[in-house]
Amino acid sequence: MRQGILLYGPPAVGKDTITTALTELDARYVPFTRLKIGTGKTTGYRMGTSEQLADLEARGDVIYRNHRYGNIYVVDRPGLEQAMQGGRMPVVHLGQMAGMEQVSTLFPAHWVRVLLWCSKETTALRSPQRGDTDTAARLAAWDATEADLAAHPQARWELRVDTEMTAPREAARKIDDMVRTTSHRA
Repeated sequence: MRQGILLYGPPAVGKDTITTALTELDARYVPFTRLKIGTGKTTGYRMGTSEQLADLEARGDVIYRNHRYGNIYVVDRPGLEQAMQGGRMPVVHLGQMAGMEQVSTLFPAHWVRVLLWCSKETTALRSPQRGDTDTAARLAAWDATEADLAAHPQARWELRVDTEMTAPREAARKIDDMVRTTSHRA
């Protein structure tokens, strides 16, 4: 069965850093590059157009979309299919519970769901360190993520990681162990 990892957490929690550590641990882990329609940061995204989004929607290939920071971010079926080719395991970054539910429900695979967390104060420190120029918006997103998580107390997580207490490589090892352990049960 196809496998992937869903990383959920607030801005600056370490999703990119942990994903890099996962790719260094095992070449089968690949960052999933969401389609982004908008402006700003381009690294880690497939930049797209409104027309591309309309085509994906017309074909029923939008698994999940969200609006944040004035942009549209999309998890799409063709992107996930491509990311899983050759036994690769995409690492999908999400900051909304609706996205976690949509991807795990609408795209059949064995998804390992990981909650990454850090304090709002840590997000405030890390955000400018990673080059964000809109830290206030990142802190508002942190608040939204906390409220979203609180509204879903029954959410199922295979692993929870406090990124203030756990180094990225250690977090990657824990996630890798969980993938290997749960893949035998899938």
